[in-house]
Amino acid sequence: MKKTMNGAVLLSLAALIAKILSAVYRVPFQNIVGNTGFYVYQQVYPIYGIGMTIALTGLPVFLSKLIAEQKNKEQQVNTLKRVFVVLSIFSLLLFSLLFFGSSWIAKGMGDIQLIPIIQSVSWLFLLIPLLTTTRGYFQGTFSMMPTAISQVVEQVIRVAVILLAAIMYQSLNWDVYKMGTVAMSSAWIAGLAASLVLGIALLRKKPTDEESSSQLAIPLEKISYSTLTKRLMTEGVAICLLSALLILLQLVDSFTLYKGLTYSGMSSQLAKNAKGVYDRGQPLIQLGMIVATAFSTTLLPVLSRAFSEKKEIEFIRSASSMVRITATFSLAATTGLIVLMPYINQLLFGDRSGIGVLRVYMIAIMLASLIGTYNAILQSQNHHYLTIGALLIGLLTKWFVNNWLIIKFGTIGASLATVLSLGLILFVIQLGLPHTLKKEAAKNRIVLKLVSLSLIMAIVVGIATTVAENWFFNGGNRLEAFTLTLIGVAIGVTVFSYGLFRLDVLTIREWLSLPFGKKIVRK
Repeated sequence: MKKTMNGAVLLSLAALIAKILSAVYRVPFQNIVGNTGFYVYQQVYPIYGIGMTIALTGLPVFLSKLIAEQKNKEQQVNTLKRVFVVLSIFSLLLFSLLFFGSSWIAKGMGDIQLIPIIQSVSWLFLLIPLLTTTRGYFQGTFSMMPTAISQVVEQVIRVAVILLAAIMYQSLNWDVYKMGTVAMSSAWIAGLAASLVLGIALLRKKPTDEESSSQLAIPLEKISYSTLTKRLMTEGVAICLLSALLILLQLVDSFTLYKGLTYSGMSSQLAKNAKGVYDRGQPLIQLGMIVATAFSTTLLPVLSRAFSEKKEIEFIRSASSMVRITATFSLAATTGLIVLMPYINQLLFGDRSGIGVLRVYMIAIMLASLIGTYNAILQSQNHHYLTIGALLIGLLTKWFVNNWLIIKFGTIGASLATVLSLGLILFVIQLGLPHTLKKEAAKNRIVLKLVSLSLIMAIVVGIATTVAENWFFNGGNRLEAFTLTLIGVAIGVTVFSYGLFRLDVLTIREWLSLPFGKKIVRK
């Protein structure tokens, strides 16, 4: 458990750096290109997001489970080679679909000028086999550092290219679509950089793996291509779909939100502007889910091993602890972002447009975080069809409800549809969880304590920031918004941390499993 937590923290740190970069670049980017330019970029962003989810979290998590099941080094290498072949065919098909079907996709989004941007991002999918197999191998052998470094390098390169595109847009008077095409080329350029980092790490790891030769007495069992393809299309697809859950919901928005707004009578320019404001919520949700996502990513190999070795008590304890820790951090992040949304919105994007829309959108953090953890638990038990079914129910709900809610309520309708679909997915997935796990995870009245603590934190932070804004600030610039955000975060962390101890929300074992947990418990 300790090793799992340390791996989670390493990936959390890498994800934190990457998401900070992702949030920071959006500030100058959105200021330079405006809400319309932001709309153009964000319309195609879900396609990039799906590709990166496959290459960074989805398939590497599936492969880490596959690698953990192998008995020795030779079996691991043989499995990876076969996975690489299957993924190469898969990625070539995806590339062809996007590149040659770009006009059909752009028409579906209601904006034919998006064609070159879709084609630009399609090249990323050719890098999926290399990115996926190397990351899956390292995570399956509990070596999280290469994945973490490649993730940071990838984001640094990508952000640099995007900001360069924005600067050239302004200085050379490009239109927003040409800017979007160049900005989206950052996807495959950054992917090449990450591939280089992972390749170097793989070459350096080879000499140290010779100790596994002592295990070669075990007969080599080669997994067949048919078995591998079947598992990839069930387990792999299930993990990828759940990992890309929010991105898929955003993809639905790309096909329905802009068209729904214009259908309701809004002008094309105003609809693009409104969609750009709505899209501000996406980096905030990603930021709020960092810790929970990293825990789910590192959890699967450990749970798979405990389940395969029939260590039921260890499995239930580890899984329930992960559920409780995920619920704690995700609820704190959700509450904090909702309360501080006016200041965070102004700090990052220069104004307070769409506060209500974004506040509703933030509820997705807690729902999606719990879905990710529950999905990891079910995947470790080889329960794939329930999660796929839950996801399909959620996506269909989003698709059918989105248009009606958008026409009736505008962009806040899209936020409501996202929260509703995530709630349904969570409800369905919970039905498949073992009763003993649900009972263990809910012990010590954790739900009541967390809800009470979050309400107290929200009230205290809300009063403190409101008083500070009215008494000491005029409330009109980013520096003041930054100061108020810091005040709110400091008070919120203090109140929530104090409440965790006073209410005994987490057990001593759970505290000790966290990094620095021993020091915290002593104090």
